Amino acid sequence: MPEDVELPRLEPKPEDEKLALQLKHLAEDAILRGKPNGEERCRNCYYYLNPDEDIAYCWHPKIRILVGENWWCQWWEPMEEAEQPTAAK
Repeated sequence: MPEDVELPRLEPKPEDEKLALQLKHLAEDAILRGKPNGEERCRNCYYYLNPDEDIAYCWHPKIRILVGENWWCQWWEPMEEAEQPTAAK
């Protein structure tokens, strides 16, 4: 892309603001945090779909969004090595 082409500045749309509010409520309701709670973190939670990924899908029925490996929520459950679910390929 040529450097002299100026792109228009993007602004949030109403649906972006609505989604941001929904996610804020989800974070409050789930006590969803962007940092671990001691050793408890999404990466070692039963509901973290791909433990080898830095960002993965949380399939807990109350969450169901992409989360970071070091996030934490109140529904954290320990994951035994043999219990790790694997994503369909």
